[in-house]
Amino acid sequence: MPQSLVKIIVHFVWSTKDRQRIIEPDIDPRLWGYISGIIENYGGRMIEAGGDAYHSHILASIGRIELSQLVGDVKRESSGWIKKQGPQYRNFYWQRGYGAFSVGQSQVVAAVRHYIRNQKQHHQGSTFQDEFRSLCAKYDVYIDERYCWD
Repeated sequence: MPQSLVKIIVHFVWSTKDRQRIIEPDIDPRLWGYISGIIENYGGRMIEAGGDAYHSHILASIGRIELSQLVGDVKRESSGWIKKQGPQYRNFYWQRGYGAFSVGQSQVVAAVRHYIRNQKQHHQGSTFQDEFRSLCAKYDVYIDERYCWD
């Protein structure tokens, strides 16, 4: 076969450094739009994005790209962009690590998109750490919490 075709749907999760509550609601649409553009530059497509003042969830369809390279570029470029959006963001940083969980096509439309859209309500009664532990358990991913929360 002379052509390589790849479609992988990934649910990405990461927080701001030290879970600092810095992302204001009025910047959300522009931040997700900026991140969407970065993903598109890699030949991918953002399906859904959402989060809270201190973390993000991104559901994206990606092709032949190394995940760590994509996430590194998304975090680096969006961090640089958000710092230019006002003095309140001059100390903005994403955490070093991230979660990346595979999602089946049949799950995309209903469950994961709904989950991401409702992050602000979801986190009225749950912490990022509890949510991340739950996602890791759901996807059967072992986490060493000594290194997870930097």
